[in-house]
Amino acid sequence: MSTTKKFAGAALAAALGVATLSACGGGDAKDKSAGGASEAPKSKTVTLVSHDSFNVTDTVLKEFEQQSGYTVKVLKSGDAGAALNQEILTKGSPRGDVFFGVDNTLLSRALDNGIFTPYEAKGLADVKPEYVLDKEHRVTPIDSGDICVNYDKAYFADKKIAPPQTLDDLVKPEYKNLLVTENAATSSPGLGFLLASVGKYGEEGWKDYWSKLKANGVEVVDGWEQAYNERFSGSAGGKKAKGDRPLVVSYASSPPVEVLYGEPQPAEAPTGVATGTCFRQVEFAGLLKGAKNEEGGKALLDFLVSKKFQEDMPLQMFVNPVVKDAKLPELFTKHGVVIEKPENVAPETIAKNREQWVKTWSSLVVK
Repeated sequence: MSTTKKFAGAALAAALGVATLSACGGGDAKDKSAGGASEAPKSKTVTLVSHDSFNVTDTVLKEFEQQSGYTVKVLKSGDAGAALNQEILTKGSPRGDVFFGVDNTLLSRALDNGIFTPYEAKGLADVKPEYVLDKEHRVTPIDSGDICVNYDKAYFADKKIAPPQTLDDLVKPEYKNLLVTENAATSSPGLGFLLASVGKYGEEGWKDYWSKLKANGVEVVDGWEQAYNERFSGSAGGKKAKGDRPLVVSYASSPPVEVLYGEPQPAEAPTGVATGTCFRQVEFAGLLKGAKNEEGGKALLDFLVSKKFQEDMPLQMFVNPVVKDAKLPELFTKHGVVIEKPENVAPETIAKNREQWVKTWSSLVVK
C-alpha cells in the first residue's frame, strides 16, 4: 500500500548499493587458522526487505533490538510490486531475512513462486482471523488499509452538492469530470480501485461500469503522487498545484494525514471519504527461503505482530493494525472513518485474472 508515506511530502529515496548486500568476507568459511574445525558465529543482524514506505519509531525499534539482541537493517526496494519482483528473481538466495509489503493483490504470485519458509509467528493468535489468508503461515498479516475515493469538502459545500458515497454515485451526471484515478497498470491504488469495481459488479458488470465512468469524464494519471498532490483540489499539494478535481482515489487514512501535516493544523479534516467505494488491502511479511539469519527473521516477525509495533504503526505508515486489541491513535479515531463493508476479491481470483483484467481495463479506459 504504500504510497501513504508520501503524504508527509518527504522523499523516501534509499541508496541500495551492492556492497551493503554482501556478506562480510569469509563469514561462512571455516576458520583455517584453527584447523578448519570451528563454525562461524551466528549473525546478530537481521535484514528486513521492504517497499519504500516501511517505517517505525526509533525508540520502538531500539527496544526490540535490546530485548532480542539483534540489530535490524531495513533494505527499502521501491514500490511493493518492484520489491516483490526482486525477491522472486533472487529466490533461494534472498537479499535479506524477512520480506514485508506483499499485499492481497499480489499474494498468490508470491506464494506460487515459493519465496517464503512457513513460520507461525508468536502472537498470530491475536491477529483478526479474517486477515489470516495463508493457512500454511508462509506469510503473516501485518496491517490493513482501504483504498477509497476521497472528496474535497470545501468544493461540495460551495457547490451545494452532496459528495458521492458509493461507486454507483460516481457515474451520476452531477459528478461528471470530477474524479481522477490512477492507472491500474502502474499504480497500487489504481489497481485496488479496479478491484473494488470487480468486487461490486462481478466479472461482467465491472466493464460496463468503467465504460460509464469514462463517459462521465474520469481522468486517469500514472500514479498516486500525481493524482493526489497535483490533480486533487482537496489536498495541501493539490491546492498549491491548482488541482481542479475534487474527487480522487486515495486511502481512508488520507484525511487524518491532512490534519497531521496541515500548516496550521486544522481542527477538522479538509477531505472526506466516500465509504461505499473502498477496497480492503492487507499487507503481509514472510520469512524468506534461504535466509542467512532464520532465527533473527522469526524474532522480527514476532515483533511485527506485537502490540508495541502494531500501535506504533498507524502514525508511521498510516495503516491499521491487524491485532485485535491494538488501539488506534486519537488522530485516526477523531478524523478517520471505519470502513464497515469494503469490497474484497479472493487472492486466488486476483492471481488468475489480474493480468487480463488490467489489459481489458486499459483498452476500455486508457486507449
